[in-house]
Amino acid sequence: MIPPLLELRDVRAGYDGISALRGVDISVRAGQVVALLGPNGAGKTTTQKVAGGVHPVDSGRILYGGRDVTGIGPRDAARAGVCLIPEGRGVFPNLTVRENLWMMTFTGKSREEIEDLAFSRFPILSERASQTAGTLSGGEQQMLALTRGLATDPAVLLLDELSMGLAPLVVERLYEQVAQIARDGVAVLVVEQFASAVLDMADHAAVMVRGQVEYDGPPGESLRKELANLYLGSST
Repeated sequence: MIPPLLELRDVRAGYDGISALRGVDISVRAGQVVALLGPNGAGKTTTQKVAGGVHPVDSGRILYGGRDVTGIGPRDAARAGVCLIPEGRGVFPNLTVRENLWMMTFTGKSREEIEDLAFSRFPILSERASQTAGTLSGGEQQMLALTRGLATDPAVLLLDELSMGLAPLVVERLYEQVAQIARDGVAVLVVEQFASAVLDMADHAAVMVRGQVEYDGPPGESLRKELANLYLGSST
């Protein structure tokens, strides 16, 4: 069997002696969208940072395509094909849309190739090409951040709170693109606090509570019914 493109095994991590992850197991295969859900403070963002080499592990293993890369740093993780788009969109607000895209030429693609990729996925960016990124709407900034990340041709895409502060119709459109990215063979791990934003297009779901995965399975109706209990830590 082909191994997952991303796998965390019994990962533990923390901050200044405070435990944030307590034995996390997660895997994402090529062409799969895994929704990582849970309340604030559950450890979702830390899990993504660990997966992307941004935060160190205290114990456990990280594997890319079956290869143990525990201890990898963010630069080597990026070289291995892992792209992390953090919460907050991560665009350069004082540069134009086009200049933001041109900064991705370090990947070896030409300016034209990068623009074609961005504008074909999100035509609105073509209309905003000369506009400074900081004046775009929140949804347009998220589109720009996503296309910048895709310029690296990632094998694994890590998305943190893609829907934050955005209108439902914008979120739906963004996740349509995420689903298409997965269909192209990318392994996608999406962190979301609001399950309704992502469950309709996810292939698999994991729910974290207090640093542990309390649910790992299909994103079906049974999970939707159980979410309130999982988030609140109550069986009633």
